[in-house]
Amino acid sequence: MKPMHRAIAVYGRKIFSVALIFNALLTITCAVGILSGFYRVYPQWEPFAPYLADGNIYWLAIAAAIINIFPAAYVGKVHTGRLWFHHYVYGFFVLVASAAWLIFFTPISVLSVFFLSTPDVSVNAGKFFFLGGLTLVLDDLPDVHRVTFRSLRWLKQKAHAGRKLINATQFLLGFAPLYIALAVSLSVASNLNWLTPANLIQIGTLLITGLTCFASVKGKVWHKIDPKLEQP
Repeated sequence: MKPMHRAIAVYGRKIFSVALIFNALLTITCAVGILSGFYRVYPQWEPFAPYLADGNIYWLAIAAAIINIFPAAYVGKVHTGRLWFHHYVYGFFVLVASAAWLIFFTPISVLSVFFLSTPDVSVNAGKFFFLGGLTLVLDDLPDVHRVTFRSLRWLKQKAHAGRKLINATQFLLGFAPLYIALAVSLSVASNLNWLTPANLIQIGTLLITGLTCFASVKGKVWHKIDPKLEQP
């Protein structure tokens, strides 16, 4: 492979991996926002009824997104080099900068950004960069410290031992985000008042999460994650 083509392939794979991690975090954020309204604000609310059987199904979407993070990071295990610092340093910088933005230039706290849906551009911009910073940290988490490397290696050892069960679990969980995406889509189609950027983003991120589950299962990614091959 020519050097230019190899570089495009390597960086394309890394960008794809980071995008999948970001999408997993976005799915979790969307689900947490719905569950927050479901439990705290509107206890009698039946989100996207009658198409969604129960709002608690969002917990399964969260589980699907979490189980996707490891395979997504594995896809991006390529040597891209670094510009001055590790990726996690830039991630922490973006986290701090976006947190400061949310604190000083928006009417909400950093934590509440995960529990609300708002059309406010400044809030959504802060949320986007906060999730982006967190994505960079997660992508480079093994390099943050030897403790994190050893902890992740221990988790991978346990996952490798139970890879068949995790593979089957990921396959089953993949249906939840796809079902929710379908339910939200049908709700939007039946009531155009639900046609909002937030719901469109939710549909998109849930679709990607569900498809990522099935792609990981088909590619047997959990069978390829071998902690014995990793070096500190």
